[in-house]
Amino acid sequence: MVNAMASNKNLKRMAWLGCGLGLLLLPLALAASNLNLATVPERQTVQLTIYNSEDLTLVRESRVLSFKQGVNPLQFSWANTLIDPTSVELTFREPGVALHVLDTTFPHDRPQTLFWNVQSDADREAVIEISYFTSGITWEADYLAIAASDEKTLRLESFVRVRNQSGEDYENAQVRLVVGTINLVEKIAELARLPVGRVDELKREDYRELRQRAARQMMAPPAPAMMDELLAVGAMEVAAPKEVIKEGLSEYFIYTIEGTETVPNGWAKRLRSFEADPVPMTVEYRYRPREYGDQLVRLYLLRNDAASTLGDTPLPDGTIQIFRANDRNGLSYLTRQPLKYVPIGDKIELNLGPDPLVVFELVKRQVYRDNLWFQVRGGDLYHKLGDRGLRLELDSRVAGWDEHTVYQQRIRNYGRQPIEAQIRREFPGDIVFRSRLNPTLHDFQTVQFETEVPAGGKAELDYELIARMGYNQKQNRVELQAGEVGR
Repeated sequence: MVNAMASNKNLKRMAWLGCGLGLLLLPLALAASNLNLATVPERQTVQLTIYNSEDLTLVRESRVLSFKQGVNPLQFSWANTLIDPTSVELTFREPGVALHVLDTTFPHDRPQTLFWNVQSDADREAVIEISYFTSGITWEADYLAIAASDEKTLRLESFVRVRNQSGEDYENAQVRLVVGTINLVEKIAELARLPVGRVDELKREDYRELRQRAARQMMAPPAPAMMDELLAVGAMEVAAPKEVIKEGLSEYFIYTIEGTETVPNGWAKRLRSFEADPVPMTVEYRYRPREYGDQLVRLYLLRNDAASTLGDTPLPDGTIQIFRANDRNGLSYLTRQPLKYVPIGDKIELNLGPDPLVVFELVKRQVYRDNLWFQVRGGDLYHKLGDRGLRLELDSRVAGWDEHTVYQQRIRNYGRQPIEAQIRREFPGDIVFRSRLNPTLHDFQTVQFETEVPAGGKAELDYELIARMGYNQKQNRVELQAGEVGR
């Protein structure tokens, strides 16, 4: 975004105003020799800190300018961009330099433009920095997982795709990505969504201060030699693979992509984030209707921790593609799925769906009743006597009983590796679950048990449900019983 005498590429962007034009626009008695910008300075550095959840990006630009002693007028324009003018701020990088912004003016006859008057105590060259918020720049994470043929480890690669619809080109930009929540920025975004009339009720100074506080939160303090390094890197061609430098802050993390990238308006760029190899993992089969539907699914399980060569930062939301190395020096495509935000130390579950080599079915084997109670002549209750005999009298009726249903879960493993299966069954109401599978309660109405099925083998997992009816409902509880199933 540069000057009245800028090249065509920059005419719609930030402009530095030469003195001749400044005299036409500003009612100030300025000496024409105050600022000589016949050669428009290029950006020395530009940094984009992209806060994805609220479509907000902090931009920090630096340029080297030659100032004359006295008052130097500068112009900033944001025409045809999504820059928020209330967030624009001019600062000077070198400490102790006698440069001061005297005032900031928004002329009514020059829309989408502001002017600064900068006082300099001498002729000097200085680095200035302009920071502002803009919208229209977003990023998303892409992941690639390639499992080894034995499915004991995998290689995990991460990429970041940056999209620019802000109206501004950013050349040789350092890209930083915010993962997490910055409460102050969330509050500002909420204010920005208010109707225009209500936003105008806010004092401009208060709103500007809120913006700048958020900007300072999103700025990582530079290392002592950071400025010189940034000034040099703008003109360098970075040939090394991209890295991500992680900075842990109180409520969020910042990924800094190594080197610089040119992100033109209307374009998307894919940048490498990290690679972890080998990452240990396990394979588990699960039947959980509440989570995966009525099917047995296969999962890759790993953790975002140091033991897995991960764990430096949370993993942001994204999309992951999963492959497996085969025995023919190639890859077999498994699936593509969303990956939800993974905190440090948390588990990563990759759902591969049903396995065609593992067949799971449920068969109802038997239904019967026992533990009968009879009511005789309107009052007395008589329990069942023995296995067959009943004490029966005239006018008796059944007052309570237990209804048994015996099921068999069959798992056939046609693969070449044994599998671990975890099964959950939900049983609402007054139900007794009986099995020799060592069941446990996952919650008050869900039973869980595990089993191993050998390669080329099968497992027949019997269990019995006992529903108490009538008088027997008075027990009113859910029980687990380990023992024989059926009669």
